[in-house]
Amino acid sequence: MTVIVRDLRTTEPADTAAFADVRGRALPFLVSTPEAVVHDAAHAVPEAHVGHLVAEADGEVIGTAQLGIAHDSPVPGQGYLNVYVHPERVRRGAGSLLVRAAEERLAAAGATRLFSWVLDTPDDRAFAERRGYTGSRSAHFLRLDLASGTLPPLREPPAGVELRTVADFADDPRPLFALDAETTADEPSDVGAELDDYEQWLAGTFRHPLLDHALSTVVVVDGTPAAFTAAHTDGGARYSTGMTGTARAFRGRGLAKLAKNDSLHRARAAGYTEAFTGNDAGNGPMIAINKWFGYEVCATEVRHVRELD
Repeated sequence: MTVIVRDLRTTEPADTAAFADVRGRALPFLVSTPEAVVHDAAHAVPEAHVGHLVAEADGEVIGTAQLGIAHDSPVPGQGYLNVYVHPERVRRGAGSLLVRAAEERLAAAGATRLFSWVLDTPDDRAFAERRGYTGSRSAHFLRLDLASGTLPPLREPPAGVELRTVADFADDPRPLFALDAETTADEPSDVGAELDDYEQWLAGTFRHPLLDHALSTVVVVDGTPAAFTAAHTDGGARYSTGMTGTARAFRGRGLAKLAKNDSLHRARAAGYTEAFTGNDAGNGPMIAINKWFGYEVCATEVRHVRELD
């Protein structure tokens, strides 16, 4: 059996479906679709050097890699690669070939430091360490049973506070961009991000096919968007929190809980049965909020880093 690595063919539905399927099998707590894969590839800015690779064996896609440069980081040369192999097709060399190809492309694009999320299992961590990667911060995947679990009861918003949806801002999303930019800047991460391109945000985030405008809740205080939760859905039964955040001036008032509880209740009413989210392991306040909702950790990833010569 010969394994080859090639670029994803984003114009071929069967190829993008295979890409999404392999990634979904390797990370069953990730909500994605072939349409989302195509969108991500189509709306990447040139300076991000985004790439999607597949490992193919005898005509079957058995592994995937996403790679790029964190162009929105204030620190130059920060590259990333995330490699996943079909759980029933491991130990055939696909992961090694994908890592090597991705590293070569990132080095050619000017990367000096590489970051990769690795599942916190002995085999996955050993694979990364053999290739010169060192573990750093960790993050959890969490799952909530929406079908039979018990959500906290809905409560009436305080005076001056309104619950709206992202759909309500369709005519002018700029206030949401400002809120997203501020909260993203404060997210715990090895690679910081600064959102400063409104048009790119519109194309890559606001119009992303996973973002459910009707289920994403925005908390408005005295007319100002103060907190939000972005709901990602796959059009089936799976719901995922893409981001939850509160503007600095409004923190400590329970607004993130208010937003998330509203969105989760409406998602359950719409027929979604599973909810997923992710948390940096050091983000104690958000972990506490998610445990309050009933989320349970279902997997952990460790960010690994490699310095290039």
